[in-house]
Amino acid sequence: MRRVNLFFFFLAAPLIGVLIAVSSFSRGAQGLELPVAELQPAVGLLADGVYQLRYTVGSVHESLEEQQQRYEEQQELLRTLAAKSAEHKQLSDDIYEQHILDKLGPPVRVHRSARVEVKIFELKGIGYRGYIAKVKPFDPGVLRVTYREGPGETTSEAVRRTGAVLGVNGGGFYRAPVDGLMHTLPIGNTMVDGKLVGGFQPPREDLFFAGFDGRGRLVGGIFNDRTALLGTGARQGVSFVPILIKDRQPVPIPEKWRNQRQPRTILGEYANGDLIMIVVDGRQADWSSGVTLEDLQVTLIKFGVIDAYNLDGGGSSVFVFGNQILNRPSDGRERVVATNIVVLP
Repeated sequence: MRRVNLFFFFLAAPLIGVLIAVSSFSRGAQGLELPVAELQPAVGLLADGVYQLRYTVGSVHESLEEQQQRYEEQQELLRTLAAKSAEHKQLSDDIYEQHILDKLGPPVRVHRSARVEVKIFELKGIGYRGYIAKVKPFDPGVLRVTYREGPGETTSEAVRRTGAVLGVNGGGFYRAPVDGLMHTLPIGNTMVDGKLVGGFQPPREDLFFAGFDGRGRLVGGIFNDRTALLGTGARQGVSFVPILIKDRQPVPIPEKWRNQRQPRTILGEYANGDLIMIVVDGRQADWSSGVTLEDLQVTLIKFGVIDAYNLDGGGSSVFVFGNQILNRPSDGRERVVATNIVVLP
């Protein structure tokens, strides 16, 4: 019987081998499925590369005339977009200008030329009166600081001497004898046409420097050294105290200057580069009692002024337009001062 079983085993052996081989091949084929699936994205990338290559080869064959035409079309599009951008900027400037005028009211006098536009407004507050000049310089050369060495001069004299259309008094000053003669000398740092009068003076008692750079923009601050001051690009400027507004924020008023109603002269700037010059009368109960610096800060911020500086006030405050004194100086007449800020026509 055992011989018969062995006979059948050897007879079935080839069939068993075939079944084992088929089974192994099936498991191997299943193992091949994953690499094939992984190849599909690579094949897709290869197809994209072939398409890009064919596109690039096609572009090489583009004629020079077609390339030139495409370039000209692009340039024309850029010119159109630039023109639209300029229109939008002009529209924005006009809207901002109207925003300013809405707050200042109608101008009482106007000067326009190719170099500058000056609009004059009346200022009326509770217990005070004054005048505002909004100056739009097209040519920065119209903005000047005047200094007459020696006895000094009134604001009207500075306006007539320079042929200016507008003038206000400038920085602080003192009088002292020089070579036996009384001179009117500016305090702090004064700059005329890019040169510091008497050299750089270190700041003291919160004295600031404020003026105009070569672009006609207002620059200012408290500068501890000459390099920092010159780094502003200033071409004209005067000194006094205190700073009222810096970067749209009110600056704390030093205690000794707080809550005092006085005649004032202010220099400031709007965000669009227009300048504002204000003179407020004071010490005249029947006309104007003056204004505190705190009240001026509120008014200036309401006007939209982003930077503002308090210049010399009191009897020095004078506002001259078209060779006429518009305000009422508290001394009853103009005071001789060291510096003035004038705007040429």
